[in-house]
Amino acid sequence: MDQRYTFTDFVQLIEKLRGEGGCPWDREQTHNSLKPCMTEETAELLAAIRIFEASGDGENMQEELGDILLQVVMHSVIAREEGLFTIDDVIQGVAEKMVRRHPHVFGAAEADTSEQVLSNWEEIKKKEKAGKSWIQSPLREIPEELPALARACKVLKKADRLYGLADGPENFWQRMEAALDGLKQARSREESPERAAAGGADEMKRRFSDVLCLLSEFAYREKLAPEQALADRIAEIVEFFEPETE
Repeated sequence: MDQRYTFTDFVQLIEKLRGEGGCPWDREQTHNSLKPCMTEETAELLAAIRIFEASGDGENMQEELGDILLQVVMHSVIAREEGLFTIDDVIQGVAEKMVRRHPHVFGAAEADTSEQVLSNWEEIKKKEKAGKSWIQSPLREIPEELPALARACKVLKKADRLYGLADGPENFWQRMEAALDGLKQARSREESPERAAAGGADEMKRRFSDVLCLLSEFAYREKLAPEQALADRIAEIVEFFEPETE
C-alpha cells in the first residue's frame, strides 16, 4: 500500500467507523464490551514478544502493538462521544505523568539506581492518588482484574510495606512446611465419606490457597514474576512432550 497514515489519520479512521454510515459492529461497542478484546490483544502481544525473543523477527510484535493501539484509540473515541475525554487528553495526561514521575530526568532530584527510581515513583504515585474518589483503600486500589498470582504479589508487597506482614521471611520455610502438611491432611480427610459430606473440599481449597499465598509472598520478596515463571515452565513442559520439528 502506497498511502502512509499518520496518528491523526488513524484516529479519524476510527471516528469514521464509529460514525453515521460506519461499521455496525464498531458502532455497537462500549467500554465494557471491549474488555475481552483488550484481554485477548494483551495476551497476543505477550506472545508476539516471546516469538520475537525466539526468532528476532519483529513483524508479529508490530502487528500486535497496532492492535493494542486500536483498543486505546477506540476507547478514547467512545469517551469523546460520551463527553469524558479525548485521545489528546490521554496523551497529555500520560506525558505529564512521565515528567512528574521522573524528577531525576526532568527536575532536580537524584536517582543513581533503578531501586531509587522505583522508590521515588511509588512516593510520587502515592501523592497523586491521595483523595481520588475511586480509590477505596491502598489494597483495594490493586485491580481485581489482574491474574490472581500477580495480584497476590502486589497485595502482599503493599500490605507488608504499609502494615507489615505478621510473619517475616526468616520463618518462611517453616510456614511453607506447615501449609503443605495442612494441605496433605485436608486431602486425607477428604477421602473419608464423613468428611466429604461435611464440606471437606472447602478446607482443601483453603489449604491450597495458603500454599499459593506463601508462594506469592516468596515471589514478591525474591522479585520474581509468578505468572511469567509459571508460563515459562508450562512452555518447557509442552516442548518436552511435543518438541517443535523443523
